[in-house]
Amino acid sequence: MVNPDQPAASPEQVPPPATTAQAAAVAAAARSTKLTGRAALLAVVICAIALSLAYPVREYIAQRQQIDQLLAQQQTMSAQVKALQEQDARLGQAWYVEQRARDELHMCFPDEHCYEVIPAKSATAAAAGKSAAADPWYAKLWESVRRADAAPGR
Repeated sequence: MVNPDQPAASPEQVPPPATTAQAAAVAAAARSTKLTGRAALLAVVICAIALSLAYPVREYIAQRQQIDQLLAQQQTMSAQVKALQEQDARLGQAWYVEQRARDELHMCFPDEHCYEVIPAKSATAAAAGKSAAADPWYAKLWESVRRADAAPGR
């Protein structure tokens, strides 16, 4: 406390700081308090800007992804339309319809003799196919585990 009876200290009476390092520390402390307030205000402003831009940017990205998906879907559909138009043009031709009737429906004209060659299966292949189809999936799995346990490499 300042005593009113004593005169104010003159600048010569105030003791100088002990070293320049202490003076620099005092000056840095004074600057850091000013800088901290400004830095806090700057951080608040940057956060406010970031928060105000976050939603529009997210929506923009989502819309760009949706546009890309729709463009890909449009290209796929246009390719399908082109293929269907080509098929329609082929189906309008008589020779193509006759060929499809012969190949898929095994049809022929009344004055023609049609033959179809059926490949013969061997008896062992037919038996193996029947036994493979008769075994359930878990039996096949268990058999593969047994074969792995009985492997000679162990």
